[in-house]
Amino acid sequence: MNIQPVLRTATSPEPASEWWRGAVIYQVYPRSFADADGNGVGDLAGITGRLEHIASLGVDGVWLSPFYTSPMRDFGYDVADYCDVDPVFGTLADFDRLTARAHALGLKVIIDLVFSHTSDQHAWFRESRIDRVNGKADWYVWADPKADGSPPSNWQSVFGGPAWTWDARRGQYYLHNFLPEQPQLNVHSPMVQDALLDVARFWLHRGVDGFRFDAINFAMHDPQLRDNPPLPPGGRRTRPFDFQDKLYNQSHADIPKFLARLRALTDSYGDRFTVAEVGGDHADREMKLFTEGDQRLHSAYSFLYLYADRLGADLVRQGCALWSDEPDHGWPSWTFSNHDAPRALSRWAEGRDPAALARMNLMLLMCLRGNAFIYQGEELGLPQAEVPFARLKDPEAIANWPQTLGRDGARTPMPWTTQAPWGGFSTTEPWLPVDPRHLGLSVEAQERDPASTLNVARRLLALRRDHGVLRTGAMRVADCDPPLLMFERQDGEMRLLCAFNLGHEPVPWAVPAGAVLIDAVNVDGQPGGSLPPLAGVVVSLAP
Repeated sequence: MNIQPVLRTATSPEPASEWWRGAVIYQVYPRSFADADGNGVGDLAGITGRLEHIASLGVDGVWLSPFYTSPMRDFGYDVADYCDVDPVFGTLADFDRLTARAHALGLKVIIDLVFSHTSDQHAWFRESRIDRVNGKADWYVWADPKADGSPPSNWQSVFGGPAWTWDARRGQYYLHNFLPEQPQLNVHSPMVQDALLDVARFWLHRGVDGFRFDAINFAMHDPQLRDNPPLPPGGRRTRPFDFQDKLYNQSHADIPKFLARLRALTDSYGDRFTVAEVGGDHADREMKLFTEGDQRLHSAYSFLYLYADRLGADLVRQGCALWSDEPDHGWPSWTFSNHDAPRALSRWAEGRDPAALARMNLMLLMCLRGNAFIYQGEELGLPQAEVPFARLKDPEAIANWPQTLGRDGARTPMPWTTQAPWGGFSTTEPWLPVDPRHLGLSVEAQERDPASTLNVARRLLALRRDHGVLRTGAMRVADCDPPLLMFERQDGEMRLLCAFNLGHEPVPWAVPAGAVLIDAVNVDGQPGGSLPPLAGVVVSLAP
């Protein structure tokens, strides 16, 4: 297919302080990316050794999931020391080498900060639980039992069961919105906020370019400990947590004030980037609260696509409607797959060609207004891995099997080569199994094929990079019958029309008169009077 290039209309360059606006960030899950020391677990040195692959994609930066000291009950999201590297991942010197190499390759480095809770092995919690009068007694959420000895409220944890655990040393319950080994920080406390700001400052001094704030809407609770009301009947419910409207265990109105302090700190270091992960029933409202104006976080993303069982035009329309073009409103970020959800390729396949779906997904993601997060392996078109029950590590999956398939299938090792059994990830048995289907989709295999998903991904990232309207232009979704999805991106006189067939059969569509084809996926030759299933097309419209 001959794709005629179109010169980009000259526009004013983005200010240096806004490199992140419209950026593409590649997420690395360190345990599963590359194992340099041969112990079966990925590490920082392994990531450093593979940074050239990430840079070759044309992304703007890399986001690292937690690598801090941790007992690994939730695989790094239970932090025991915010300012050190867990030995399984390496050392602070390894982190410094990774950062230096990334910067040399033109990549920004974004790291996860988990500020709603710590590990129960953190020194802060060990001191806090000694008694009710120590210096950190109120650094966590402690509460007396009800008269009958039951927990202080009806709050439920994400991973199942009550969100309160009894501690005999204090004769009180402590709150944990996740595992009992992840006690909830009392971020209402100015001292706790100051300590967390010191953590951020530590990593800013080491040269990081920004932070993703994990589960930040869990950072503050209702001090009155009021019971959550029930949700109306309906919807899928696999955990007690799913039955409640989470009004009081999370989402407190003072969270934006803490975010303003974080933003002021990061702004003092120049062009740093901050993004919030916001899940739950009220994510749409909270994302706006957390990003409004220039004193809060730069961006936020929810689980709109991550938890979607199917990809439809209505989903894209819903996402677009969440974020206006008003200057004081926040800036969106989007991710189709990550370490917390089954891979989109398997969720949305519906029996269709996975390679074709992978390419269309990548084109759609590159065409959306906002930042784009690509999860490791997404550029290869990896499906969700099959992990037998005996090899599961995810505590949520183990507790709720088989109703909740969990996250392990999205966390299996990255396949670098076609060599069985471990695909170049490690020289020993990895912590999670390598799915044999992934070996044929390895980096090595796809590098040799100019038409591979990997090389299409590179082309599509170049498309976004070369057409600034895809990074920062306005977006308007057109009215059309599903499964056809069409939207326009516009920045000044530059107008691009993006069209996708999200269905199983061809749909009528033709390139508008006077338009010029920019790029297309899953289309043989020049698009005619119809779009094949899973086809995507980008054309330039006349001014």
